[in-house]
Amino acid sequence: MSLDPLTILTAFGLIFLAELPDKTMFASLAMGTRMRPLYVWFGTSTAFVVHVAIAVGAGSLIGLLPTVAVKLVSAALFAFGAIVLLRSGAGGDDEDEGGRTVTGFWPVFTTAFMAVFISEWGDLTQITTANLAATNGAASTAIGSAAALMSVSALALVVGRFIAKRVPLKTVQRIGGMCMAGLAIWTLIEAFTA
Repeated sequence: MSLDPLTILTAFGLIFLAELPDKTMFASLAMGTRMRPLYVWFGTSTAFVVHVAIAVGAGSLIGLLPTVAVKLVSAALFAFGAIVLLRSGAGGDDEDEGGRTVTGFWPVFTTAFMAVFISEWGDLTQITTANLAATNGAASTAIGSAAALMSVSALALVVGRFIAKRVPLKTVQRIGGMCMAGLAIWTLIEAFTA
């Protein structure tokens, strides 16, 4: 196995740019305002690594997945996230209320992992990774793609934490809930227009 630095950089650049405007970046940002960012990052990164492995190992089979069903499940998960955030943001005026925050490594990890794992099926970055692996080498593509996805998630979490420290919790929850609702609608539209 030889690593090609140019392939790693190409994969990193393409995947980083493709993931920046993606819904999973916004989901990471929203989760980072409500949950411990490092735990969210471990969950999202693990999901991204699994998807990169799947894309590299079986890229040609991705097109056979039932896209509409995957998008509908993803939309439902985003809608659930929106409901949780909006309900917790609609509580009283006490900004120090912390009882509803998802805490603990495994609950946060699992929430972040599942949100990304389900929503990334058939995503542009997964398809791009599969195509790059088929033409440029699996190991180099996997390293570049995984590093790009993990970097975008970290960037979203840093921005999310910055916002959470400067904006009242209730406002963050409401905005996060509206973002998640928007992602649910966006995913539903993708499901029926793809």
